[in-house]
Amino acid sequence: MKPVLEAAAEVQVVCEAQQWRFCFIGGLALLRWGEPRETVDVDLTLLTGFADEDRYLAVLMAHFAPRIDNAAQFALANRVLLLEARSGVGIDIALGGLPFEESVVARSSLFTYARGLALRTCSAEDLLVLKAFANRPKDWIDIENVLVRQGDVVDWAYVELHLRPLADAKEEPEILARLLAHRQSA
Repeated sequence: MKPVLEAAAEVQVVCEAQQWRFCFIGGLALLRWGEPRETVDVDLTLLTGFADEDRYLAVLMAHFAPRIDNAAQFALANRVLLLEARSGVGIDIALGGLPFEESVVARSSLFTYARGLALRTCSAEDLLVLKAFANRPKDWIDIENVLVRQGDVVDWAYVELHLRPLADAKEEPEILARLLAHRQSA
């Protein structure tokens, strides 16, 4: 876990030096809000908008090695920049610009993982929305773990407000029903 935290700290230093708006999602946020599981990479949302992504990509690729050929082109096409920290830990940077992504970053807060290491992570509610939207088997396990620890304090109105349009856009409205069923059984 230490290499992942160190890689996250490296990314955070770059983002803060640039005064960028960002937060960690995925496994690092799960460590905060759910039951810890082994995570091997760093996932974050970086608010780039939809017009100036090249500026962000240039700075990031000057600090971190790309994990694939044509990483910048891939990032522009898929909205995810795939990089690697000096330690070899993968870094997946979602290029955010949607209103929901802006909300995720605005609601994020610092959490101390180790002495002297506080990382900006998304809220429990936003993690639930992101995990449900991803809709992979491992994400539903993560959701269960978040609900065990945070279920009583989750702002369900917020979760529904943001998950419903995302699930509808994905043409998988059953995602919201599944999450609400998990809420009832937690």
